[in-house]
Amino acid sequence: QVQLVESGGGLVQPGGSLRLSCAISGRIAEIFAVGWYRQTPGKGREFVANIRWNSGSTSYADSISERFTISIDDFLTTVYLQMNSLKYEDTGVYYCYADNYWGQGTQVTVSS
Repeated sequence: QVQLVESGGGLVQPGGSLRLSCAISGRIAEIFAVGWYRQTPGKGREFVANIRWNSGSTSYADSISERFTISIDDFLTTVYLQMNSLKYEDTGVYYCYADNYWGQGTQVTVSS
């Protein structure tokens, strides 16, 4: 099994930045990809970004438009989502996932 624990959410003003972290433990050698989804009030759950565990290649949702960056630390234990130029519509619960495993989510609220 794989365990995922998110952190780093919070309240931020439009145009601000946040960095989400996802601590990964367990059978990490078997992971194919890790990434983030979000649950937003108007759109339901949507894909945000992911990164392939072995190759490091990344994918992003079109709506992110280069504002977010996903990365993995050198120890392959934490996945980050750097979010810049945040907009009101980025508000939601952000979930880290690794293949079929999910974290509990962290709330991001963009508000003035």
